[in-house]
Amino acid sequence: QLQLVESGGGLVQPGGSLRLSCAASGFTLDAYSMGWFRQAPGKEREGVSCINKSDGSTHYADSVKGRFTISRDSAKNTVYLQMNSLKPEDTAVYYCSAMAASYYCENFVFYNYDYWGRGTQVTVSS
Repeated sequence: QLQLVESGGGLVQPGGSLRLSCAASGFTLDAYSMGWFRQAPGKEREGVSCINKSDGSTHYADSVKGRFTISRDSAKNTVYLQMNSLKPEDTAVYYCSAMAASYYCENFVFYNYDYWGRGTQVTVSS
């Protein structure tokens, strides 16, 4: 069964850090472009970061550039999102996703992604 499972969310103070993990089962992450999206209450889902399967290039939304880092561990079949200097506006449910097609992941077109995790809550608050 194809599955993505996120973990690592939680409550953190502004300026703090979290590392999200996304473990895949039933398929090999290397064959997919991987993306992280987030959705805050009352807001649309937005792309945060992604890594292209074709060349391993990484991409970020302007709002997180310089603070978030996406990485992939092929041996563990897991993708990570390291989040530093967190701000209250980063509060959202974060979703991991996998795209089989060769679209540019940095376009963050969510309906191009084939598989989704259930999400993990990130709350940034003092």
